[in-house]
Amino acid sequence: MTRTEFYDDPAAPEPNSLVVAASAVVTDEAGRILMQRRADSGLWALPGGGMEMGESLVGAVVREVREETGLDVEVTGLVGTYTDPRHVIAYSDGEVRRQFNICFTARVVGGALALSDESTELRFVPPEGIRSLDMHHTQRMRVRHYLERRPQPYLG
Repeated sequence: MTRTEFYDDPAAPEPNSLVVAASAVVTDEAGRILMQRRADSGLWALPGGGMEMGESLVGAVVREVREETGLDVEVTGLVGTYTDPRHVIAYSDGEVRRQFNICFTARVVGGALALSDESTELRFVPPEGIRSLDMHHTQRMRVRHYLERRPQPYLG
């Protein structure tokens, strides 16, 4: 399945679903940020995904990070909420979603880095290296908000 992201694009398809999702800025002891190259778009992104019925949002991000990267994490904080209706994600199966994403901070507590069918590459990237990665600007904004060490979470 392929994924195409639109932002403030009048040609974007009309959303047919609203998905509650969680992502995480996972850092290692050197302060590098875990990034994954998505298999469905080829873009770099923070690990994360949709919440399933019967789980909490924190549980969802812990599960998604494990599924996508092989790492077990502990949530340590909140980067912000990302609910911009101008951001639309279209999938080749016909789903066109408007995403409601909560981005957390997390630290590794176990596991081993391993690719999944959702990622083609995983890498801990130093903050100064993020700039060179090909990523959607909404992902870049989450990383920027994390790096700004804001006193309050971003609410948007």
